[in-house]
Amino acid sequence: MTSTPTEVAPAAPSALRRLLPGAPAGREARGSTLLRHLAVAVFFGTLVVLVTNQLAPYQNLQVARVCAFLCVTAGHTVLVGLNGQLSLGHGALMATGAYTMALTQQALDERAVRGWWTLPASLLAAVAVTALGGLVVGLAAARLRGPYLAGVTLAVATLVPAVTTIFTGVFNGEQGLPFPAQTPPAALGAYFQPERWLAWIALAAALLTMLLLANLVRSRFGRSLRAVRDDEVAARLAGIPVARTQVLAFVVSAACAGLGGGVYAMLTATVAPGKFPLDLSLFLLMAIVIGGLGSLAGAVWGAVLLVALQDLPGLLTEHLDLSAGLAQRLEGNLALAVFGLILIVVMLAAPGGLQGGVRAVGDRLRAALRRRRAPRRSPDR
Repeated sequence: MTSTPTEVAPAAPSALRRLLPGAPAGREARGSTLLRHLAVAVFFGTLVVLVTNQLAPYQNLQVARVCAFLCVTAGHTVLVGLNGQLSLGHGALMATGAYTMALTQQALDERAVRGWWTLPASLLAAVAVTALGGLVVGLAAARLRGPYLAGVTLAVATLVPAVTTIFTGVFNGEQGLPFPAQTPPAALGAYFQPERWLAWIALAAALLTMLLLANLVRSRFGRSLRAVRDDEVAARLAGIPVARTQVLAFVVSAACAGLGGGVYAMLTATVAPGKFPLDLSLFLLMAIVIGGLGSLAGAVWGAVLLVALQDLPGLLTEHLDLSAGLAQRLEGNLALAVFGLILIVVMLAAPGGLQGGVRAVGDRLRAALRRRRAPRRSPDR
């Protein structure tokens, strides 16, 4: 008797495999993942709060700025790294959240509305309006790929600052909108550092963003994002609505940018077009590439780099005896030049970004420890 060869179906991509019919629901796994993420958020939140108690006011503002940018870079990582859509307009989305935050606070102050809830309400308004903007951009960009998608988002990055300078009656032109100072609650004491309070608010926003995104990445929707990124045709054959997934990725990413912009408005005390230049979108994209597109941890590296490199020209002009003209040129170009140099070095040395390099080093150390702990075989006699 001759055996007939059996046809073996090709293996589905890893992101698709768990989306196919018959895949386990994993409800218990989702519950344990949520608890693990909550524990990590509580640990790092407690650690940062303890650190801020020992920092000077300016250093606490730096921590707050890192947290504000972390909201943006984390959402940007979901869009670019997990879904594969290139965006050059996240600086404009961040500006949208900041202006919405300032306008909402202004409207509440004009109506003499006071209370602890006004700040969260303004942040929610910033998130909602920016998410709506992300929906519009996502619908427009759903059929575009590559340079065409980048061109649409770049147009958004140039449109938003232009709108703020044209409608001066609403946005106050180049001078921008003032943002009221946020005083700490009386329960914290009369001498509690206001900058520390701002750092705590920004930290809460960043932790909430990271917690929600970490669980989203592990969810069915997160697997759909990766499946669409890896192979749109295979994802469509598996029943994934590709266009809707891409639009929702834009909405989620824009909402995070709006939250970061709202927190940033609270820190800068003035929301003006100069706070959100065109190169901010380029900085945000380079930050997540340098940090590592594959994970949310890379967004943390990117946020830290953003704040550190923005402060670099000021540190140089403070400690070096530079002329006024040279100091002005450094302030405008040094951060971009250093960012570009770091990007080249990281792409050559660690294509997976800083987080990918850290993960590779950790894997090698664990492999070395396993080899050392493995029992040695006696030589054969």
